[in-house]
Amino acid sequence: MHIVISEFMDTDAVDLLRRDFQVRYEPDLVDRRADLLKAVAGADALIVRNRTRVDGEVLAAGSGLKAVGRLGVGLDNIDVAACRERGIQVLPATGANARAVAEYVVTSVLVLTRGVYHNSGQVAQGAWPRTAMSNGREVEGRTLGIVGFGGIGRLTARLARGLDMRVVAYDPMLQGNDPVWKETGVEPADLADLLARSDAVTLHIPLTDGTRNLFDASRIASMKDGAVLVNTARGGIVDEAALAQALRDGKLAGAAMDVFGEEPLPAGSPLAGAPNLILTPHVAGLSVEANTRVSDMVAQRVADVLKQG
Repeated sequence: MHIVISEFMDTDAVDLLRRDFQVRYEPDLVDRRADLLKAVAGADALIVRNRTRVDGEVLAAGSGLKAVGRLGVGLDNIDVAACRERGIQVLPATGANARAVAEYVVTSVLVLTRGVYHNSGQVAQGAWPRTAMSNGREVEGRTLGIVGFGGIGRLTARLARGLDMRVVAYDPMLQGNDPVWKETGVEPADLADLLARSDAVTLHIPLTDGTRNLFDASRIASMKDGAVLVNTARGGIVDEAALAQALRDGKLAGAAMDVFGEEPLPAGSPLAGAPNLILTPHVAGLSVEANTRVSDMVAQRVADVLKQG
């Protein structure tokens, strides 16, 4: 059986697959669409990250596909319904990168709340802005609002509670009497209440028709003055122009964005030059440890499907 891997995967996991399968591993195949279509023509499984579009064209070319492994958890680059119709199993690495994302979120909240890490260049050049940088805030007793309370949101809550933060969460899929609230010590809240109360807000929801531009100018305006916003979920949930304006106006004290409506971020983005803004290239879920866990999990799940016939 033949497996095609179109994006980066931990080499130990690739070698594990090579013990039992023929593997074509080309991390740059994602950027060579014609070659990708040819490659999947004889494949039994395709393994991707978030950049490979597994759409009707790929599925038509890969008529023998039995599984699509996703090195991550988001599935917006995969036509899941079309895979289901064709009997193709979609296999994400659920939970494998949760720790990396949760640590990214808490680190971002700490950095943005303290507000003293953006002036290294000045200090290196001999400036001593001690007075200006003495107004940073601590997170103890402050409120973290989590939008989307799945596995990553719950781990983020646990880390935040370890820093003595209060945590509230909004998740329309969970009832107010769900045992998870008592188990985690997190208070359920509706979205409007969460935004009004939270000193920091972190997003952990998928991109759907209902969540696209969920954080538009109006919703950002409803956030607590001086709050910080962290988005490691999906680009398109936050209106980037509205966020940039809120930062420039001082409505928000800071933001960290790991995902964008268009990736890479295009030249001339309204986010360019916005103050107190951390921009990273969709890496919140990537770490040495997470890459290993994600790759191992997907390799095992794909192998199991193919071995079952």
